[in-house]
Amino acid sequence: MRRSLLVRQLARRLLSNVPESTVYGGPRPQESSAARRVTVTTLRGKHRRGEPITVVTAYDYPSAVHVDSAGIDVCLVGDSAAMVVHGHDTTLPITLDLMLEHCRAVARGATRPLLVGDLPFGCYESSAAQAVDSAVRVLKEGGMDAIKLEGGAPSRISAAKAIVEAGIAVMGHVGLTPQAISVLGGFRPQGRTVDSAVKVVETALALQEAGCFSVVLECVPAPVAAAATSALQIPTIGIGAGPFCSGQVLVYHDLLGMMQHPHHAKVTPKFCKQFGNVGNVINKALSEYKKEVETRTFPGPSYTPYKITPTDVDGFANALQKMGLSDAADAAAAAAENSGTEGGPKE
Repeated sequence: MRRSLLVRQLARRLLSNVPESTVYGGPRPQESSAARRVTVTTLRGKHRRGEPITVVTAYDYPSAVHVDSAGIDVCLVGDSAAMVVHGHDTTLPITLDLMLEHCRAVARGATRPLLVGDLPFGCYESSAAQAVDSAVRVLKEGGMDAIKLEGGAPSRISAAKAIVEAGIAVMGHVGLTPQAISVLGGFRPQGRTVDSAVKVVETALALQEAGCFSVVLECVPAPVAAAATSALQIPTIGIGAGPFCSGQVLVYHDLLGMMQHPHHAKVTPKFCKQFGNVGNVINKALSEYKKEVETRTFPGPSYTPYKITPTDVDGFANALQKMGLSDAADAAAAAAENSGTEGGPKE
């Protein structure tokens, strides 16, 4: 049964890029709307109807399963993995090969959402051809449905256009673009002056013209995000951009309150609401585990399920004696005698 379930999940993932209407129009199994694959067409429909789009990042199989189970529309495998998974201060160090590992793990765990993989810094800036090659790898090797790239410089617009023309869906990203912190002078909000605000809107329009199916607006004032959302005919996905976007995205670890470590505190953005306090639950559980191991209350009889008959214990002890391992024989006999009681060996 488990094998059958895995086969069905794999089949759904392999079909993730198939359009909803296809030339292969034979009979199709009935699906509930809750279980139907999210595609770019799905997002366009939600945008047209004014329904908010939900986006959450994931970086591994367990987080992908959680995002999938929650019914989130888009699962973004973000280069933010560099910071929240690998402990870097910026997104710059992560490589395409490492991103592909994250993408594959997420693709195994999420069968329903649209899967979008970030193009990390250094794999698409040199030329449109490099950008297309990297995007192809994200789909073919990473199992993603689409890619995301940052920025609105002419070279980035050209890269987005080339990737779309290669048949790959592209999500744009303007405002604060973490890969450009060398130029921006750090993680700084954008769109706070007239010129900067106009640039955000112009860049978003240029990405739309290049064929992007949506644009992330990061760390811009709400009026700027509202203007961009009004000007565009494609969905905007806000992160630290206020409530007037077509949808919202947050980082998995941030919204769950996963970590209270000083490193994570310094990379947790001010705009993020913590919808849970998972970090405290994890810390408490680990502390309780440590205490029970140190006091020898874990594992007790309930968590020692594998038994050996008294006859076999005697035979085992005799065999150990013949091997010259008298202490080991005594330990086995004592363990058998005390296996029904809490606690481990006495000091």
